[in-house]
Amino acid sequence: MVKHNNVVPSSHFRKHWQNYVKTWFNQPARKTRRRIARQKKAVKVFPRPTAGPLRPIVRGQTLKYNMKVRAGKGFSLEELKAAGIPKKLAPTIGIAVDHRRRNRSLEGLQANVQRLKVYKAKLVVFPRRARKFKNGDSTPEELANATQVSGAFLPIVGEKPNVELVKVTEDMKSFRAYDKLRLERTNARHVGKRAKRAAEAEKEEKK
Repeated sequence: MVKHNNVVPSSHFRKHWQNYVKTWFNQPARKTRRRIARQKKAVKVFPRPTAGPLRPIVRGQTLKYNMKVRAGKGFSLEELKAAGIPKKLAPTIGIAVDHRRRNRSLEGLQANVQRLKVYKAKLVVFPRRARKFKNGDSTPEELANATQVSGAFLPIVGEKPNVELVKVTEDMKSFRAYDKLRLERTNARHVGKRAKRAAEAEKEEKK
């Protein structure tokens, strides 16, 4: 028997472990099925890009992720206006629109407007009906040379920070950072008292 107030050991070995085993033998077949589905989708959406509509560049939320850029839901109405694309035309030519998004920074707005302009320059618009060309449709020569874009179109790549290398000078070596920090902390602590003392001294001089 066990000592003190402990559990009496009783080994539980008679479990039906075969019922709880999960196999993954369907993985190669699923891989094939997914590839065939992608090919069928590409044929169905031809001549549109296989990756879907164009998405804007946005930054991750919160202080932890705001240095990372990623694809957003859709372009804001302000961005579309600046790029000269009507908001009702945009979804018909493969541009995602998000009417709720607001532009908080000028840099983000300019980056997405430039993205839209690059897309617009490369865009080939097919006519709704063959041989019935309307205003805004591409020329027959452009249509003949058009190919379907597979994979990411205008991929979003994070900017790499530029590191500037400088030579270590004698002034840098002789600089005592800790002493400087302590001095500045002391100055910050006494700034009020010193200002008051200087004002009192100025009053005394005027008298």
